[in-house]
Amino acid sequence: MIAHTWWMTHRQLKALLRQPGVLVITLIQPMVWLFLFGNLFQRVVELPGFGAGSYLDYLVPGVVVMNAVSSNMWSGMSAIDEIERGTLNRFLTTPVSRAALMNANVIVAALTTALQSAVIVLLGWAAGARYPGGVLGPVALVVLSVLLGTTFSALSHALGMTLRQRESVIGLSVFLLLPLTFLSTAFMAKSLMPGWMQGIAAGNPVDWALVAARGTLAADVDWGAALGRGGLLLGLAAVLVLLSTGTFRGYQKKV
Repeated sequence: MIAHTWWMTHRQLKALLRQPGVLVITLIQPMVWLFLFGNLFQRVVELPGFGAGSYLDYLVPGVVVMNAVSSNMWSGMSAIDEIERGTLNRFLTTPVSRAALMNANVIVAALTTALQSAVIVLLGWAAGARYPGGVLGPVALVVLSVLLGTTFSALSHALGMTLRQRESVIGLSVFLLLPLTFLSTAFMAKSLMPGWMQGIAAGNPVDWALVAARGTLAADVDWGAALGRGGLLLGLAAVLVLLSTGTFRGYQKKV
């Protein structure tokens, strides 16, 4: 299975490298959020109770996490493309490991998210953001973004394999993206959010990633928060990968 996973991953990476513009385009929007919001809302930190000295420092994890969600919410489109082209059905007639087909999707999504997150972290640093927790802080942020990206990539693949309609996947992706982002601490400190939003944020996986990331980026690193929220994300990612695998097996039985 390992060899099959490698070759299926290699296949997808080659296809991605033939379209480097895709990675560049997906970074343009986070750059706009980073530099536009960073300047537009830089005085928000003056509000009593915000708890951060620099809004750019506060914003970088929010942009990394939002990018991980938005770029992976479209992963189900690739599943629909392979079904429509007949590529997936042809693979099902070969001896290739069925698990390798799903593993490759997870690995490619993780690698892409890690690269994008690292670039955003570096751009934030170049713009003036600082990470007083040391190098482990940005590394933890990238790892958390990969876990969150894997979660939504698996969810999107499950939707793609189940619905098999582009419009449905697009509609659900757009519907989920903004509420999940704004019902978290991506752009605003939790203490300044309405009580009902704070309650929703507590159960929002996007906020789990943010709380864990900011805990590792701070000068006084909070590894308890990082490991606790990171563990929740890991568990959720595992559940959704299993769900995605289950929908794939359901599709396999129907062809």
